[in-house]
Amino acid sequence: MNRTEWWRRSTVYQVYPRSFKDTTGNGIGDIRGLTEKLDYLQELGIDIIWLQPIYVSPQNDNGYDVADYRSIDPMYGTMDDFDELLQGIRQRNMRLMLDIVVNHSSTEHVWFKQSRQSRNNPYRDYYIWHDPAPGGGVPNNWQSKFGGSAWQYDEQTGQYYLALFDPTQADLNWENEQVRQEAAELMRFWTDKGVDGFRLDVINLISKDQRFPDDEGDDLIISDGRRFYTDGPRVHEYIKELYEKVFGPYQLVTVGEMSSTTLEHCIRYSNPEEREFSMTFNFHHLKVDYPQGKKWELMPYDFEALKTLLSQWQSGMYIGGGWNALFWNNHDQPRALSRFADDGRYRVESAKMLATTLHGLQGTPYIFQGEEIGMPNPNWNDISEFRDVESKNMYRIMIEMGKTPEEAFTIIARRSRDNARTPMQWDYSANAGFTTGTPWIKLDERYPEINVSLQQQDPNSILSHYKRLIALRKKEDVLIDGSYIRLDKQHPQIYAYARQNDRDTLVVMSNFTDQPAQFDLPAQLRDIDSASVELLVQNTEFVPAWENTVSLESYASYMWVIRG
Repeated sequence: MNRTEWWRRSTVYQVYPRSFKDTTGNGIGDIRGLTEKLDYLQELGIDIIWLQPIYVSPQNDNGYDVADYRSIDPMYGTMDDFDELLQGIRQRNMRLMLDIVVNHSSTEHVWFKQSRQSRNNPYRDYYIWHDPAPGGGVPNNWQSKFGGSAWQYDEQTGQYYLALFDPTQADLNWENEQVRQEAAELMRFWTDKGVDGFRLDVINLISKDQRFPDDEGDDLIISDGRRFYTDGPRVHEYIKELYEKVFGPYQLVTVGEMSSTTLEHCIRYSNPEEREFSMTFNFHHLKVDYPQGKKWELMPYDFEALKTLLSQWQSGMYIGGGWNALFWNNHDQPRALSRFADDGRYRVESAKMLATTLHGLQGTPYIFQGEEIGMPNPNWNDISEFRDVESKNMYRIMIEMGKTPEEAFTIIARRSRDNARTPMQWDYSANAGFTTGTPWIKLDERYPEINVSLQQQDPNSILSHYKRLIALRKKEDVLIDGSYIRLDKQHPQIYAYARQNDRDTLVVMSNFTDQPAQFDLPAQLRDIDSASVELLVQNTEFVPAWENTVSLESYASYMWVIRG
């Protein structure tokens, strides 16, 4: 493996199946709906499709609570449907990456049902069980990611089990060698069917500090216990074991979702010499609108912090030989268009600007469904419209802590994961062409103006812009092997950077505001012969000249390459 590995030139498209395309009329997207849209993804230029969980599940966390890792949930279809999907992907020279969830399972999984039967059950050690604290109550003060204690009491055996997410998502005990073997075997089940890779959910949480101490807290880290299980003591050992058993032998493309991780760990996770993952997700750049790191409070995003974090990870991963998974959006995040730009008057320019900014960076770009047509956060009217377990829990908790219903609703509407989960907008027919039935979650009322069919024939659409960016990644070597240099020096409106290899220099500059801006080129780029400069991408009708001072209109974004 090296920097020319095939997936380094690829673009990944993330499919949230519940909201992608429904072929049965029950209001829930399904596998055949994805198969039906493979031509669309091929035309977009996608290389890898990341399909989120389709396993049997109670759906308390939209499939991330797995009850049977080897079976398709009937709401999504059958194994025959899945095989048909795989065949269709193969025929179009694309690859399939499955989401796999092995930090925890559903409490409906047979392993957990057995585990809770008695303290002596052979499956007891598949999960993390602890006695109550000496004075009674939870074993320690660790908090769930979804709110409340991370420990759930089980009356049948008089112990607590650890659940870092929903109470029905019990953490697996990776200290148990048999659990690690089970994880490898279930991945081999899918690779034997022809799956090309995995996205591993919160995989850096699988190794817990076996002392399970209380989190006494400090000023630097949120005192919810995360320091004792994030990038834990044996995590690299466990991932190397997966590589030796599955990732390496099957030559898989893998991406680890890294919760609250560090740059140093992600270099280790993704450097090919370490034999762990192909690439990693980190989320630090998506917390720049969290006051003191608190997700469920609001503030305008910190533009300088955004640029600094992106730059630190770009330079650090490049120098350390790691590889980034690049993204603005996913199923757990509000739409970036509504967070970092303008989803109203300048929606088209903003969507293209964010795309150009991201696709010029080092790493493999990920597109979340609807991003490529500029889907914003929907307009929410009432708390009853939400479906996400985290959002409903936090609304209740905020009310209990003294916020008014209006205050709590405003926060949920901005922060909820459901912002990304409204149905894909295919056309301007009823329900945006997503379903002939009643959608499982509300549609954004603006779909008649924001949909695929309107943009497919428009050379200036957001969709066409994404096609150009995806094609460039396959063509321009500097996007793959170029180093990263930040250029803007804390400009209050502009993010500008260069990518440079021994042949070419790529320059990206983006105006993140609705006001015109000017950018003075740094010394190393001044007075370059314009004949050697090619404008690769623009998002405005105005064609900028390569000059020592470049003017950028509202939300303008340009990508140049300097040859030689």
